[in-house]
Amino acid sequence: MDARAGAQVPADDPDELYRQRDALPQATRAVEIWAERLEANPKNFEAAWKLARGRYWLGTNGLPPPDRKAALEQGMAAARVAATLEPKQPEGHFWLAANMGALAESYGLRQGIKYRGAIKESLERVLAIDPGFQQGSADRALGRWYFKVPGMFGGDDKKSEAYLRKALAYNENSVITRLFLAETLMDEGQRDAAREQLRAALAAPVDPEWAPEDQRFKEQAETLLKKLSK
Repeated sequence: MDARAGAQVPADDPDELYRQRDALPQATRAVEIWAERLEANPKNFEAAWKLARGRYWLGTNGLPPPDRKAALEQGMAAARVAATLEPKQPEGHFWLAANMGALAESYGLRQGIKYRGAIKESLERVLAIDPGFQQGSADRALGRWYFKVPGMFGGDDKKSEAYLRKALAYNENSVITRLFLAETLMDEGQRDAAREQLRAALAAPVDPEWAPEDQRFKEQAETLLKKLSK
């Protein structure tokens, strides 16, 4: 957990509250503030995309499992508002894909197939607008898309690997990209190469902006490396 999570923060500063998102009250309050701002001004693009991002966090990490689906669906709604307000900015499209992707991954094959086309389309829009957005996040997400989607619906491990390696060109220290690449390589039968990626993920410095996420992905990388070492 972030060492600052128990520190006092301004009750009306959602950005600072969100930095402490490992603490559920802080994350929840940040989301509430962005929701209030968007309700007060339906054309507030920043509030819309940050609300989508915040609800994604709550839907994937913060809330108890029974409450996560609703958070992700609400995140999709906020992202659609952002994408409509500023269609030539990447944030709305990316967080729409992220929320849909989390729903697809968490709630079964039928949900995944339902959203697969829209997820891919949103990520390709991000690449068309800003290929380097969030250090190659769209390439990484497309790499994950090709890994997770069944082959009969367009999935392809080779394409997954190519997109993930492209994402690493933007940030070679990305813990999540290294972890995802390791999983793809495992699926391809490249166990030694997968171990190399997992070790790199564990050795990578934690990105202060994404510290809660990086810590979780490092834990996953450590678990997977132990499994591969048996």
